[in-house]
Amino acid sequence: MRRFSVLLLSSAAFLPQIAEAEEAPKPATEAAEADVGGEEIVVFGRGQSRQVQEVRAAEIALLVPGTSPLRAIEKLPSVNIQSADPFGAYEWSTRVTIRGFNQNQLGFNLDGIPLGDMTYGNHNGLHISRAASGDNIGRTVVSQGAGSITAQSTNNLGGTLEFFTFDPADVLGVTGSATYGTSDTLRGFVRVGVGTEDGARGFVSAQYGTADKWKGDGQQRQWMISAKGVLPLGAATLDVYATHSDRAEQDYQDLSLEMIQRLGYDWDNFGPSNYALALQVADIGANRGDSGTTPLNPAAGTIYPAPIASLDDAYYDASGLRRDTLAALGVSAPLGETAKLKLKGYYHHNEGQGTWATPYVNSPTGVPMAVRTTEYQINRYGVFGSVEADLAFNHLTVGGWFENNDFNQARRFYAFASRTNAGVDLLKFQRGPFFTQWDVDFHTKTIQYFVQDEITLGNAKINLGWKGFKVDNSATPIIAGGRTAGTLSAEDWFQPHAGVNYDFGGGVEAFAGFTSVTRAYVSSTTSGPFSSTQTGFDAIKPLLKPEASDTYEAGLRLGSGGFHGVLAAYYVNFRNRLLTIPTSVGIVGAANALQNVGSVRAQGIEASGEYKMGPWTLFGSYSYNDNTYRNDVVITTTTPATVIPTNGKTVVDSPRHLAHGEVAYDDGNRFIRLAATYMSKRYFTYTNDKWVDGRTLVDLAMGYRFGDGDKQPFEVQFNITNLFDLKHVSTIGSNGFGNSGDNQTLLAGAPRQFFVTLKAQY
Repeated sequence: MRRFSVLLLSSAAFLPQIAEAEEAPKPATEAAEADVGGEEIVVFGRGQSRQVQEVRAAEIALLVPGTSPLRAIEKLPSVNIQSADPFGAYEWSTRVTIRGFNQNQLGFNLDGIPLGDMTYGNHNGLHISRAASGDNIGRTVVSQGAGSITAQSTNNLGGTLEFFTFDPADVLGVTGSATYGTSDTLRGFVRVGVGTEDGARGFVSAQYGTADKWKGDGQQRQWMISAKGVLPLGAATLDVYATHSDRAEQDYQDLSLEMIQRLGYDWDNFGPSNYALALQVADIGANRGDSGTTPLNPAAGTIYPAPIASLDDAYYDASGLRRDTLAALGVSAPLGETAKLKLKGYYHHNEGQGTWATPYVNSPTGVPMAVRTTEYQINRYGVFGSVEADLAFNHLTVGGWFENNDFNQARRFYAFASRTNAGVDLLKFQRGPFFTQWDVDFHTKTIQYFVQDEITLGNAKINLGWKGFKVDNSATPIIAGGRTAGTLSAEDWFQPHAGVNYDFGGGVEAFAGFTSVTRAYVSSTTSGPFSSTQTGFDAIKPLLKPEASDTYEAGLRLGSGGFHGVLAAYYVNFRNRLLTIPTSVGIVGAANALQNVGSVRAQGIEASGEYKMGPWTLFGSYSYNDNTYRNDVVITTTTPATVIPTNGKTVVDSPRHLAHGEVAYDDGNRFIRLAATYMSKRYFTYTNDKWVDGRTLVDLAMGYRFGDGDKQPFEVQFNITNLFDLKHVSTIGSNGFGNSGDNQTLLAGAPRQFFVTLKAQY
């Protein structure tokens, strides 16, 4: 069927039409070529031996264009998504935690291509919002436990998110979209799909979006071009995917609880519009000795203009810039009557800058500020593949993955032009630094393999297998600047996975599983072992152990009539926790202290389900997560050693209660949905003496589709996010977590926002 669409949707708004799968979700090795059509929107993992849920394209398509695909999964139990913008795409603020594990302890794949840990300071991958447009995502599979044994990841201690793009057969025709909303949000998308459903086929898409910051001054914008093709070659199939993304976003100011009380949630950075005030504050900070720089203007005095009370209350400006090119080529082919080979190679290039206008360094032009950057260059390539075969009642799969990653990271400073003219645009890459503090080349080589056997014995399925890896990391400073040179290796050749699923009939099945996973070290100067000083690295290297986790989970899935759902429980033993201890405020960027600090116990229950009554749908999910540190932290870098009383304390950024509920009506033409998401309080200190309160956010979506059946060429939808305009903290830990006391590491959430979307398809 040919399609043409123009879509304008509201942020984080989706219509819940949830149905149980007619069959078990396909393994991750098959998902890239799985049929993503059909009526199912959320699949509860039927047939799986672990807690796994799947969100399909119909759910993602109802998000506002430009919204991160991550927003589609925040309704699932134990999944905590945070972002200071309504789209979940602002990368400095976007965080994902699952069962208390943070983002860099989760695994992320796109069509099997490893995305790394999707952290802001990208060192081994890229964010999903830069790897694929949400309009092109066909399905997202979430494993709340340690995840699929087949995933290309060496850091998925606490879960795996696997994204899969559409097969071009599902999007033949032309699709276009245009969005307008609050903060002058404008976004356009067009996709052209050509070919035949069972022959050569492909699509090309382009998107552009821009929005003003909801507070302060600045913009966040992105453009992306993507293409995918599938070519049958006899019994074999060739597939290719390529995308280029250019994203630039000006940052919101990080806040503390004291700042929120004194300055309010709407407080932000000065610029780029108020350059004069930024200069005045920087001069005062230098005169007071707060910045540690040479005073350049004694006439400015030493008293900050009200309500400013600190040099760090606001900066002139800050931004994040990312350019990415990602390409992959794959082939799948039968091997005889019962076996299949799959092989895919990929390449990723990234250039990035994270900028801060810092008052802690003077420009050589006499300006009491400089543009401080952290700069990134990634060149990585890899190949992964598998062979699977049916032998009697066994389905055997053997696979492997190799990646070579060359990563450069540097800290540079650029000058402001003069006191009357900033002469810099932080939405553009800076060139011509006057000083390079450090510049380090990293090389990371990854080798991973897995073996898996699915045994079917009547109503029972038994999954047995293991994976293993070796990851070699090396750091070679070009300009050391106090940063580390050295090598590290993490290897664990036997990480067992085991599970069982039993179908009782009548829509009732039970599952249980065990997974053991080890996490590789991080190659970066801003986090992980290489972010320490040379002395600190040399001291801890002989004692360092890679983080590891053992996950046990069990549950029931139910499906009868209009109801489908799952009830599960889990227990995780997380050991060798590696703690990075910041030694300065974020903008200063001093070297970190780091060490293994003990273990964490995570346990909880998860429930989710939906009930359909004609055009009405009710959906709900709830999770109780009890995640605690099991040891005090003993900091050995001080004399005498410092003991931080963390034993028994709740893991930071780990809400004990998460709940989501929604009611929706959809008769094929008219639709409306009201959804509420609750999160209990979250601690942002390891001793739990500081926290942000719980909050409930409500979204509303409504609209009308013109036409009948499959012939619905036009649609209009209106959405309101944060319906009751709740002032709240979204992200915590933007500048890391402290042991105790208030920290400037919080970001305010977006207020109520309105969007309208028009859609047409041909």
